[in-house]
Amino acid sequence: MLVQKYGGSSVATLERIANVANRIKARVDTGEKIIVVVSAMGETTNKLISLAKKISDDPDPRELDMLLATGEQKSAALLSMMLLKMGVKAVSYNAFQLNILTTDNHTDARIMDMNLEKVKKELQDKDVIVVTGFQGITPEGNLTTLGRGGSDTSAVAIAAKLGTRCEIYSDVAGIYTTDPKFYSKAKKLEYITYDEMLELAAQGSRVLHSRAVEIAKKYNVEVVCLSSFSDEGGTTIVNTLPEWLEQPVVTGVAMDSNQIKITINNIPNNVDLISGIFNAVAEARINIDMISIVNDNSHTHITFTAVAGNPDRVEEVIKTVLKDEKGWKITADTNVTKVSAIGVGMRSNSGVASRFFSALQREGIRIIATTTSEIKISVLVPKEESGRALKALIDEFEL
Repeated sequence: MLVQKYGGSSVATLERIANVANRIKARVDTGEKIIVVVSAMGETTNKLISLAKKISDDPDPRELDMLLATGEQKSAALLSMMLLKMGVKAVSYNAFQLNILTTDNHTDARIMDMNLEKVKKELQDKDVIVVTGFQGITPEGNLTTLGRGGSDTSAVAIAAKLGTRCEIYSDVAGIYTTDPKFYSKAKKLEYITYDEMLELAAQGSRVLHSRAVEIAKKYNVEVVCLSSFSDEGGTTIVNTLPEWLEQPVVTGVAMDSNQIKITINNIPNNVDLISGIFNAVAEARINIDMISIVNDNSHTHITFTAVAGNPDRVEEVIKTVLKDEKGWKITADTNVTKVSAIGVGMRSNSGVASRFFSALQREGIRIIATTTSEIKISVLVPKEESGRALKALIDEFEL
């Protein structure tokens, strides 16, 4: 028994759904039982969001989830029909039918629990259970969605609950040192650690959702990333690399253009006020990353980055906290990109930071902000310089 997940590009058309069904049938014919998690077809989710925004610039989150959940149900039913036509015993289920419980954070919910007894029972007679990814229900019975890439999370969570392995299929044949669509000579990795994959996902890599990696690491789920369009070997995500594999200093580099830089100047040197700003931002569910706080004799100046969205929303939150203060100023800059280098090899190799910054300096890249962890170095750069910055790091670390 195993779990397979097929992304939107894999099920974008009826022809591609037929391709997926043939791949599944070939595995069933070898005696495997498969739980298949599917995303919505192609650009369906984007089209549904666009449709909702024709009614409102800020659609009600609960109703938006009701709308978005229809995409996966469509692809699940069509795939199940295709399998049945091929003589494969299959049945499709949505999150409501399987009682996949989540928090009530509409459009960005988290899975709390799921009851897969129905799946186990069905597999006694069926060969394939097709499950809608990306969605769940609250304890009150409201539909929720798990955020972009949430079908990955659905698949890994199901695999964790069943104690089985998980295969993630997309339009690329695994995890690469950088986005092969940006740099065609990027190297495919045979293995990558959970920690590295988690950082790559968080820094802009779109191959695997970060929460899916968190679950995989927590429950030690074997995850393999593959292409649904070829039989090429993929990338296996592991706790530690095999002993025979030479550990690279840097495993990969990533670029995230979905960033906004917020700067608040001239606020009083008041710890409670500064804490209040960050508490309000957190309560508004605005995820922040790089933070810089500079104090002069009488004022504090704060800069932080957040996932790009509506700058006005961030500004509204800040204004509420600082409504009784005078002389402060807030600016938002969306013309920025985060560029990162990731690798567990950084732990045991000195001089990585020196090589990182020297490579960018040689290209004349302007660094706006920096953040580091044990296995990551990230910089914020002007958007128009991000491609050159990424290429400089690819060349420096031979990726």
